[in-house]
Amino acid sequence: MAADAPQAFPAAADQAEDVIPQKAWLLSRQGKLPRHLAIIMDGNGRWAQRRDLPRSEGHRAGAASVRALTRMSRRLGIETLTLYAFSEQNWSRPAAEVQALLTLLVEFLSSELQELHSSQIRLVAVGNLQRLPLPVRMALQRVVDATRDYRAMTLALCLSYGGREDLVQAARALATQVAAGKLRADAIDEAALSQALWTAPLRQPPDLVIRTSGEQRLSNFLLWDAAYAEFIFAQRDWPDFREAELADCLEEFANRDRRFGAVSAP
Repeated sequence: MAADAPQAFPAAADQAEDVIPQKAWLLSRQGKLPRHLAIIMDGNGRWAQRRDLPRSEGHRAGAASVRALTRMSRRLGIETLTLYAFSEQNWSRPAAEVQALLTLLVEFLSSELQELHSSQIRLVAVGNLQRLPLPVRMALQRVVDATRDYRAMTLALCLSYGGREDLVQAARALATQVAAGKLRADAIDEAALSQALWTAPLRQPPDLVIRTSGEQRLSNFLLWDAAYAEFIFAQRDWPDFREAELADCLEEFANRDRRFGAVSAP
């Protein structure tokens, strides 16, 4: 199948069974889960190549993991789930793969709207959104508008996003305010910069950042926001990363000693 002609988005019945491991429920009851979980969804292409499939099929298989783990996060009470869906650097990939990714995004937005409604999940989009094609932006805005009043959980999709690019645009925005006399330079602090970032709608920084596929780098993801996040580098590729794997990561997070620059209590 050609990379630029993806099949219909997989229905819920095509997923692995939606079962949350008991230890994840226990961590939830103990209040030991991250409030904000961020995931670098890596390994779709390699997953497909090992199966002699087009890379687009890896992205499609990964979309089922998005659905399963969004549902799991909502049921556990995680407040914000941020997914690195498409980076600024991804525009340099082959045009057919980029088109397949954007087509999959539009299909996902359409197929998951009812789930977002029923679970009262607010969708937000973070990144250089004006770079997205108009039909993609319109599909995205429809879902953002339709879910903007929900408060049970926030699902944030980082699209055409880069942490360095975000810092640059925030610096430019603040400099423009200073030049216009609307802001004093000495009034720029961490809070002011945070509010100028694309990530401002996320409301709180991530507590835990997971990267799948075994790679151990940030790849320009949430460079400012993840200053005090815990990091876990999981070995499984994203299409194979499901409820059991997330539960293992949540358990590891719960056992971390988060000091935020201080020392542990004696």
